[in-house]
Amino acid sequence: MTNPLSDEEMIRQYLSNSPSQCFETLYNRYVNKVYRRCLSMTKDPLKAEDFTHDIFLKVFHKLDAFQERSSFSTWLYSIAFNYCSDQIRLARRLHVTGIDDNLTHDIPEVKDEYLHEETLYLVNRAMESLSMNEQDLLRFKYEDGMSITAIAAHIQLKESTVKMRLKRSRDKIHKLYEKMYAV
Repeated sequence: MTNPLSDEEMIRQYLSNSPSQCFETLYNRYVNKVYRRCLSMTKDPLKAEDFTHDIFLKVFHKLDAFQERSSFSTWLYSIAFNYCSDQIRLARRLHVTGIDDNLTHDIPEVKDEYLHEETLYLVNRAMESLSMNEQDLLRFKYEDGMSITAIAAHIQLKESTVKMRLKRSRDKIHKLYEKMYAV
């Protein structure tokens, strides 16, 4: 029995036009995680499914842009997060409601929704200012739900080092968020 190719080997093979089932294999490996990420952001199974398919199409059209500075999964998850964020933002700007006699407007809820969107935007901007390693750590912990032990094993560091780097990254995000929010 042969070992399956790593994501990066499969992508290199795909890009060199060698025959392979790259798309199908990578899709099958990651479709559930990408779908769950989309579902957690949209709270709508149909949108999450559509977004998942759109993300994979986008990824395979841009495979040649993958530079192996991070793992394929990290690259894929960041594309998924950014795509969902963009679509949600766009949908809110173009929000259309039908005319309904029973329609009621709850102004505080709209305000809360706006504040939540603004907070997410500011946190995402703060995240972008972190190094890729810091972003990866935070994503492993808070988006992928990995334990400190699993993260330490994955990136081959001591658990205490992972804890300290996570704390420093969270502190940076907090300071950057406060700085942007004050502006």
